[in-house]
Amino acid sequence: MKHIIVGTAGHIDHGKTSLVKALTGIDADRLKEEKQRGITIDIGFADLAIDDVRIGFVDVPGHERFVKNMLAGAHGLVLVMLVVAADESVMPQTREHFDICRLLDVKSGLVALTKSDMVDEELLELARAEVEDFVSGSFLEGAPIVAVSSRTGAGIAELKLELAKLAAKTQPKAASAVMRLPVDRAFSIKGFGTVVTGTLIAGQLKLGDELDVLPSGIRTRVRNLQVHGHDTDHALAGQRTAINLQGLNVDQVQRGVVLAPAGRLGSTRMVDARLHLLPSAPRPLVHRARVRFHHGTSEVLARVVLLEGDDTSAEGEKTADQEMSSNLVIEPGASRLVQMRLEKPVTALPGDHFIVRSYSPQVTIGGGVILDARPEKHRRSARSAHGRLAELERGDFENRISAFVEMAGLHAMAVPELAARTGSTDEQLTRAVARLVAAGLVVEVSSSPVTLMSAQALRQLEARVVTLLEEHHRREPLSLGLGREEVRERVFGDLRPEVVRSIVTRLAEGGKIVVERDTMRLASHRMALSVADAAHKERLEATFKNAGLQPGTLDDAARAAGVSPDLARKLYNLLAAEKRVLRIDDFVFHADSIQRLKQRVQAQKARSPRIDVAIFKEITGGLTRKYAIPLLEYLDRERITRRVGNEREIL
Repeated sequence: MKHIIVGTAGHIDHGKTSLVKALTGIDADRLKEEKQRGITIDIGFADLAIDDVRIGFVDVPGHERFVKNMLAGAHGLVLVMLVVAADESVMPQTREHFDICRLLDVKSGLVALTKSDMVDEELLELARAEVEDFVSGSFLEGAPIVAVSSRTGAGIAELKLELAKLAAKTQPKAASAVMRLPVDRAFSIKGFGTVVTGTLIAGQLKLGDELDVLPSGIRTRVRNLQVHGHDTDHALAGQRTAINLQGLNVDQVQRGVVLAPAGRLGSTRMVDARLHLLPSAPRPLVHRARVRFHHGTSEVLARVVLLEGDDTSAEGEKTADQEMSSNLVIEPGASRLVQMRLEKPVTALPGDHFIVRSYSPQVTIGGGVILDARPEKHRRSARSAHGRLAELERGDFENRISAFVEMAGLHAMAVPELAARTGSTDEQLTRAVARLVAAGLVVEVSSSPVTLMSAQALRQLEARVVTLLEEHHRREPLSLGLGREEVRERVFGDLRPEVVRSIVTRLAEGGKIVVERDTMRLASHRMALSVADAAHKERLEATFKNAGLQPGTLDDAARAAGVSPDLARKLYNLLAAEKRVLRIDDFVFHADSIQRLKQRVQAQKARSPRIDVAIFKEITGGLTRKYAIPLLEYLDRERITRRVGNEREIL
């Protein structure tokens, strides 16, 4: 069965609640005060099954004082039923509610011309004409206008038929998306605990699902589930849902919070968006104006930061002075790219629509669509931010994924971050990432978790590594290269370790650099010794060779060879790279001396499989413990010998 949410809209006392009752038999006014005063104060709910479609009605209050309650119910609408009383026609809240529906991008609906029994035919036709003129140019242009009377029942059957036709043509909410449910009611039932209700705007929900209550991040689980008042084991997008939550007090969840799969989404205090100011707005919206930001079922205060470089207005060409001043305001009827800085966190995703009302008096002045729900803080004059937002606004899903990865720059972005930033499913992200990688726009720099970097940022980092090594080789022609840690600190800073490993591996596999132990050098680097340095190198090596198994330190060898300590260290690195010398503790031995030592120890095995310090001294010509102990420990590490108590076994 298809599930569609239909919302009422219209002025107070135009008969919205009575009409819902006439259609469904359910009185959507549930509060005692509503019964006493005869007006709708908060949102109410009812449902109606027509053939294979179940329509969930969200009945909203019409009084101007309760528009914020109306907004809490309007977020999940697929169709709108604009209610206009035939005896009063279009009134102020008719206009405001209809503006809200347009700003929320409701795409379809109809008009119910109520109280038809209270006017004659001529007035009824006049009201119809006024409504047609009112909706002209909007998504309701050409929509059915059905005259009804909730008191007599006239037109109710026809209205049901038109609703069924619209519902049949309407696409339901996406059940394949990540589940989100903005809570519009929270209460406690004795014996059950905390229960919340809301419209499931995306995805699906099952008994036992683990959920986050956002923005607090409190973790809970679905204990029981109802759809339209009936127990069920799962709920789908587009359904009115009641959820019994495990382990929560009612004061931990209230209208405005969002339920989402555990660990999947997050919250934000800033959103980048395209904001449209209504032509009917009483005044221009100035930079950093304080407004009321309505998103989902939440209302928070916010500052509007206007971003430079964009001013889409209905006023046409402007003078230079007007253009300068227009960068500080949004004129009625115009739209701008903005950053909304929120005083409390909300849970939002790109593509979500929102409403903006003035701080005081509380009047709906505009709304828009979120482009980035986790942006960095922008300066007003940040043209680069404006360009990226324009790209997000124009692009399709894959382009937006690419743009988010590009925005992450050198820090790269893991797929779980992309999931939280876009609200996309794993399947959607996997397909999009595969195509972007195949197109060469992004590069996978780690597989656990999958982490992406834009190809441009990757090339930038690779170029930095190459440039750093080039400069080092020019400055230190006798150096073998730079240490890994120094390259990491100077090029990569605090970047993810997986990014560092990936770039180093790519450069090495591409033949641009050589990595030897903890040192990096350009593959093209060749050490060219001067005649003098070559002679110094020969003297230094000869010093090590002549010392046999009783050498000194590197500084001792440098003095003996007549080489400066700084040059000796560089020449030692060359000799070590050529495997001509090796350091054991503080001493530098020639490789030939160590090779002969290994041969002597192996030859001793024919006489006895074990040796102690005394025997080792004997076969090495009477070495002191100063050299014997470090050499024996080196032989253990090389698996020539193995220590057994105070002796060593020759392997």
